[in-house]
Amino acid sequence: MTTVSVGARPFFGRRATRNPLVIGLLRHALLIGVLIVMLYPVVWMVAASFRPSAEVMNSLGLFSKNYTLDNYKHGWSAGQLNFSRYFLNSIAITALSIVGNLVSCSLTAYAFARLEFPFKRILFGVLLATMLLPYHVTLVPQYILFNELAWMNTYLPLVVPKWLGVEAFFVFLMVQFIRTLPRELDDAARIDGCGHWRTFSRIIMPLALPALGTTALFTFIASWNDFLGPLLYLNRPEQWTVSLGLNSFLDVTGESAYGSLFAMSTLALAPIVGFFLGAQKLLIEGVATTGLK
Repeated sequence: MTTVSVGARPFFGRRATRNPLVIGLLRHALLIGVLIVMLYPVVWMVAASFRPSAEVMNSLGLFSKNYTLDNYKHGWSAGQLNFSRYFLNSIAITALSIVGNLVSCSLTAYAFARLEFPFKRILFGVLLATMLLPYHVTLVPQYILFNELAWMNTYLPLVVPKWLGVEAFFVFLMVQFIRTLPRELDDAARIDGCGHWRTFSRIIMPLALPALGTTALFTFIASWNDFLGPLLYLNRPEQWTVSLGLNSFLDVTGESAYGSLFAMSTLALAPIVGFFLGAQKLLIEGVATTGLK
């Protein structure tokens, strides 16, 4: 006599794939795979920086039998100037850019979020529209303007625009954040005799630290990694930034110093990782509260 199990289902059937444990394992496996693909080039670069120059471009693996620090020793002093000079130049430009963006963008955002003035909506729309313009569209007019101002071979073209609130994305980010703050705080400050400046500096800014941290982090990454701007406006080696210093290791004749290049690239990456880890909490709060994707 043959018996039939009515409730039996195939192990790999529809019900099995809906198991939360299986779905969770598949999701984590997919995420780990994507993570490995994304991080492998960086890990390979760090590993290659400790190999002899002859082995750097001959293997895609991570391990070697002949680890060395020669790439760091030679790379630090192989350029036209000591690499510490490039780091100091980048630190100065990046620090001034961060302060400039925080001051100018926060003041502009407060005006759009809290003040009333003629053509406010139109001006805010124009500001948002500027985010649609590619950087290369304004590159030639900016170059002509800075040349007419005799700012070539100075840091002014890289720093001064940051103090004029030209970063529309950061202004928009701060406007969105300030709009989430209750207006009752402004009313209470006004009752206590505070004007707009004291309300901005003592009420709004302390509460806007997540948005300020996000702005500082993105500005740091953009300024530190900027290559095109310094390439256009800085012609003297003593003014070069880290990105231009790294470019000096490349040779069009095919005799590039890849070992030194990867060693200095690893050192150039370290401040970005450190800054990100330090500002990670503010970045997450800023993204969560402004809805930034």
